[in-house]
Amino acid sequence: MITTIHPGLFTTVQDEGRWGYQAFGMPVAGAMDRYAYYAANILAGNKPAAAVLEMTLRGGHFRFEADYYVSICGADMQARLNGTPVKSWSGFLVGAGSELVFDYAISGCRTYVAINGGINTPVVLGSRSTYTRAAVGGFDGRALQAGDVIPIGKDADAAPRNPRLLPAEFIPAYRDQIELRVLLGPQDDYFSEAGITTFFNSTYCISTEADRMGYRLEGSIIEHKEKADIISDALCQGAIQVPGHGMPIIMMADRQTTGGYTKIGTVIGPDLSLLAQAKPGDSIVFKKCSEDDAAAAFALERDACSRLQQVVAYNEQQPPGPARHFKITVNKQLYHVEIREVK
Repeated sequence: MITTIHPGLFTTVQDEGRWGYQAFGMPVAGAMDRYAYYAANILAGNKPAAAVLEMTLRGGHFRFEADYYVSICGADMQARLNGTPVKSWSGFLVGAGSELVFDYAISGCRTYVAINGGINTPVVLGSRSTYTRAAVGGFDGRALQAGDVIPIGKDADAAPRNPRLLPAEFIPAYRDQIELRVLLGPQDDYFSEAGITTFFNSTYCISTEADRMGYRLEGSIIEHKEKADIISDALCQGAIQVPGHGMPIIMMADRQTTGGYTKIGTVIGPDLSLLAQAKPGDSIVFKKCSEDDAAAAFALERDACSRLQQVVAYNEQQPPGPARHFKITVNKQLYHVEIREVK
């Protein structure tokens, strides 16, 4: 078990999402950044669909009541284990009685904490994901609160033996200016030629109305030919709605299942992880993308995840190199550091 001392700004339980119920109006939810979520589970030795904690902008403070293997991936929230800094995109053993503390994100927006075995909250409609608008999943459908005791399950293949740190090639860089590839449609014919040109040649700013449901953007007005409303149809993650005011809204994990605004295009899946790590004030430009380019980007993402799993498995099989010990003083505090070479 893990006890929540402080929940952070907005921390929820998330997994791959609640698929198969959109026809009944139930959103998918699930981890906003599917790459960081996947990497966290791989580093923790979990099965790919295990539930994790997703923290937004500012992380929480947790006490571990037993020995666990833990990994953290995604935004750098200045994690400290018993006062000692620990890197993001790494896995490590946490002893009983230890405390893991996070602060504000200094890069990115969302951090994923995976514990070997996964979070064991009840499964609702095939998922443990929290959908707060309907109070479904996780802890009574809400964000974590101080005092919540987090149960740990058995969604793991094995407990890792050694500390793990992802090679740099697998760690994305989070910037405050991002480019998102877009497939036009399904209602791009509702927009004037000037509107399409504006969309692809303007820089948009993420407004303060950006959450797990959608990101509202501010910038140049996108012109419709006649009207902005349609008969409601299905909404997928990444769909870009443009209401009558001409400002785009990008649908995210907790989106509603249908919508009545015209959709100029859809952000391709592999780029949604970058968007999930973007914050209010960050800027976005859109780049037109073909179906072949989108398929190639998806194949690259799948290949990266496969290689990530292979690299972690290979390093786990290697005996750790000889240890070297150092004493380092930072801000007048003495740290004992052990370094082992890994490939």
